[in-house]
Amino acid sequence: MKKKVLIGLLGPNLDMGTKNTRWEKWRPSVALCMHEDLAFDRYELLYQKRFHLLAETISSDILSVSPETTLRQHHIDWRDPWDFVEVYSALYDFACHYSFKEDEEYFINITTGTHVAQICLFLLTESYHFPAQLIQSSPSQKKHKNVAGTYSIIDLDLSKYDSLANRFQAETFESYDLLKSGIKTRDDKFNRLIEQIEKVCLRSDAPLLLRGPTGAGKSQLASRIYELRKQKHQLKGNFVEVNCATLRGDAAMSTLFGHKKGSYTGATSDRPGLLKEADGGLLFLDEIGELGLDEQAMLLRALEDKSFLPLGSDSSTTSDFQLICGTNRELYKASEEGLFREDLLARINIWDFELPGLKNRTADIAPNIDHELQKFAESSGKLMRFTKEARKSYLDFATSAEATWKSNFRDLNASIHRMTTLADSSRIGNDICDKEVQRLQRQWQSLEHPRDEVILNELFSPNFIESIDPFDRPQLAKVIQTCRESKNLSEAGRKLFCVSRKNKKVPNDADRLRKYLARFELSWKDIKA
Repeated sequence: MKKKVLIGLLGPNLDMGTKNTRWEKWRPSVALCMHEDLAFDRYELLYQKRFHLLAETISSDILSVSPETTLRQHHIDWRDPWDFVEVYSALYDFACHYSFKEDEEYFINITTGTHVAQICLFLLTESYHFPAQLIQSSPSQKKHKNVAGTYSIIDLDLSKYDSLANRFQAETFESYDLLKSGIKTRDDKFNRLIEQIEKVCLRSDAPLLLRGPTGAGKSQLASRIYELRKQKHQLKGNFVEVNCATLRGDAAMSTLFGHKKGSYTGATSDRPGLLKEADGGLLFLDEIGELGLDEQAMLLRALEDKSFLPLGSDSSTTSDFQLICGTNRELYKASEEGLFREDLLARINIWDFELPGLKNRTADIAPNIDHELQKFAESSGKLMRFTKEARKSYLDFATSAEATWKSNFRDLNASIHRMTTLADSSRIGNDICDKEVQRLQRQWQSLEHPRDEVILNELFSPNFIESIDPFDRPQLAKVIQTCRESKNLSEAGRKLFCVSRKNKKVPNDADRLRKYLARFELSWKDIKA
């Protein structure tokens, strides 16, 4: 068994008492030695010189209630008990010079002393300068007073406290749910991504770059990050969002950085700009890859100097905001092409997260369907559900390779909205579900090759188009379009065979093209008609 050693400060107020009536009151330094289930082998009593007589009395009383305890007095002094530097330095020196042993178990009494001294003892124990546990005593709350009072031992390993651990864990889950808009995602990879984003956005105010396809939820996630940081009192300002694809020319400069009256035609009054509006808050620049080079240069200065020059102004204005950028473009490629500043990319790319498209999160389609149905119920007051067969049919299609979800969650949200609107009862049946699946198929096919389909439909019947392999259709449409843009068969052939003809002594482009068209029962005359 390790020896138990108590280290504590004398309490000039709480420990006070010299007459026999002192035994009728709770005195923390003495009370800790009066518990039958807590016996100390040694007591290291720290006191200031001016309380020498009180220290002698307390030492004597401790020995009378616990004769097995060896008591040592230590003179420790400071001029101002409320001066943090003085108190911390004195206690730090004691801890550094005290000889701690492996075969002894130490307890630090944080019941006595000023609040400053208690804080210092806590910090020195937390930093392991005192390799000890904290102990705190308190007077009895019972009607028949027990001068020994009660005590509790505080272990600084908070994970050992179930209630605290559960509370911290619940708080963490609350943050995750907030970032996920309350949807319980089933995708492990997305869960890990949200967990990492949650840690970063609470521990760092550096810019974040959210990459991902249109409709993947970049804007929504940026809004949730703002709400989380504001909930944690890390932001006080506004959430300001702008789609950079909508900004052009003077309007772009004015929208972002503001302008002075008369700075350009139409500037009839001063405008602060969105960067100023985001002061103390969060600015989300969606599709930042569409921002012009001049605006990129101004943004870089605003990030580095926290200041910028409004359009037409002679003096700069300041704004301190957190920046989140969204993009569906390859910014490194744009940088190599001279379309995006390399220095700005380095500045906004400190934290880089890629949001997967819905096609790569098929496990989350089902909970998102339920989420959309819940939103419909809240807005319309009408509870809507799928029939069992319709839900299976829709999910089978939605999670298949055929479902491309080109616009990601926007496609899914719109799809659920259409079905809930068209349903006559509180159930979405097979008929509505089948029509919606067909609609999505047509929509995505037209998005993949909209021009190709128009070109082929002009020359072929639907049955004939169906007889052509999907692999050949885009190529055939390209050939037809090239022929229409050319004066004759030879010119079209030269354009289409511009690479392979270099390896032929006699290219004969027109003949090669004529034979290709014949495969599909086409002639030059048919195309030009």
